[in-house]
Amino acid sequence: MFQTFFQSLLEVLQPETMLIMLAGIAIGFVVGVLPGLGGSVTLALMLPFVFDMEPVQAFAFLLGMWVVTATTGDITSVLFGVPGEATSAATVFDGYPMTKRGEAGRALGAALLSSTQGALLGAFFLALSVPILRPMVLAFGPPEFLMMTLLGLTFVVALSGRNVLKGFLMAAFGMLVALVGIDPQEGVPRFAFDQLYLWDGIDLVPLVIGLFAGAEVLQLMLSKTSIADKTMAKEISGIGQGVRDTFRHWSVVVRSSAIGIVIGIIPGMGGSVSQFIAYGHAQQTSKHPEQFGKGSIEGVLAAGANNNAKDAGSLIPTIAFGIPGSVGAAVLLGAFMITGLNPGPEMLTTNLNVTFSMVWIMVLANIVAVAVAFLLIRQLVKLTYIPGTWLVPFLLILLGIGAFTASNNINDIFVMLGAAVLGVVAIHWDWPRVPFLLAVVLGGLAERYLFLSYSLHEWFWLTKPSVLVLAALIIFIAVWPYVRSARGRGKKPVPAPVEQPDDDLTKVGK
Repeated sequence: MFQTFFQSLLEVLQPETMLIMLAGIAIGFVVGVLPGLGGSVTLALMLPFVFDMEPVQAFAFLLGMWVVTATTGDITSVLFGVPGEATSAATVFDGYPMTKRGEAGRALGAALLSSTQGALLGAFFLALSVPILRPMVLAFGPPEFLMMTLLGLTFVVALSGRNVLKGFLMAAFGMLVALVGIDPQEGVPRFAFDQLYLWDGIDLVPLVIGLFAGAEVLQLMLSKTSIADKTMAKEISGIGQGVRDTFRHWSVVVRSSAIGIVIGIIPGMGGSVSQFIAYGHAQQTSKHPEQFGKGSIEGVLAAGANNNAKDAGSLIPTIAFGIPGSVGAAVLLGAFMITGLNPGPEMLTTNLNVTFSMVWIMVLANIVAVAVAFLLIRQLVKLTYIPGTWLVPFLLILLGIGAFTASNNINDIFVMLGAAVLGVVAIHWDWPRVPFLLAVVLGGLAERYLFLSYSLHEWFWLTKPSVLVLAALIIFIAVWPYVRSARGRGKKPVPAPVEQPDDDLTKVGK
């Protein structure tokens, strides 16, 4: 096996294969930076070009392009608050506030390097665990998927910060939005208001773009200033600081990568779910959770590391037994068919070299893309000092393109505009936007898995050991913030007499 592992590296390093992979990386770089295009859509568009390629060359082109979009999608998320990819939305929460206070270089340095580390960890896990995890994934059914979905919804509490009630109300509104479309059980329109467009539900991409990017662009237009204040800029030292932050908060990177891998393995959960769970977990375990959403470097690291790790995770069920872990992996199944490969035991035996070549492609593609991005960071950061009145027209075009290309429907632009209004209102009255978006992502999944769980097991699924373990984890996550807060209050009086004895004595005397 070790011999095959290193032989597959030599296959990837063949000059023709490397050129094909570099072409895929270049396409993925551009697609990731441009909001709304999407790695999965581009994969589908590029499939016809691999008909005459050998399997390793085909995956060097397609996989190299796909994994790079997740990395470069963070660039526009950080600089302009416009998610380059739907799975880069969580990077906006803290990356863009850092840019506005002149720390774009630090945020990009942290996001790009954590993405590389997440990709390396994901590729390493892919190489080791395909044979091991296959029985576990096969054992997962709708009840377990439902509990994983509820686990994601539990993070609403963490993402709400001090506004717990507002967070739950926004989450409830998000659940209502998630119910729009065809009822999966009855097969009839629900909350569609006789609009054919709403039969498919509300697409996540225009919603994310409007809710976050649209609101920020509107504020930039009204302020008539640049995104970042040049007098506050830390452009020169910021990149190195972001790199150091990645190693200083190495546990955040490792844990977020692990969450991305695990969620990526579970078919149907998707990268949008994974990033919010990783982000919420990072906030709950942080020593400074109040900084999240305001420019926390830990939030940037969690989102960046999770982005690439989840792609490696989604490849595990795809390769092992032909069940795609994500939309992009589903498109890659077409490449398996085109190149004459059969997902399953063959990929672990006779075609093991192709499987290991995918590991090397993920590693090399991310290293190349991040190296190029680091070379361009200083030029990219300078864009944030351009006056807002110059940038707004360009950003509005990006918003329109991003919303329209989600499904090539003009109604998506109206959804984006409506979400932008909602975003402005939420910012003005201090209502959290993240719980709303998380509930939209998870609402449909929760309904589907609940129906399947009841259809297969009635209510007996509640007694399954795996369900009980996940339920205990959900309860722990929901209760832990209050336990930590109570412990913190209990510790506060202890150091007071040492630090300020005179003040304390004065207060007691009064």
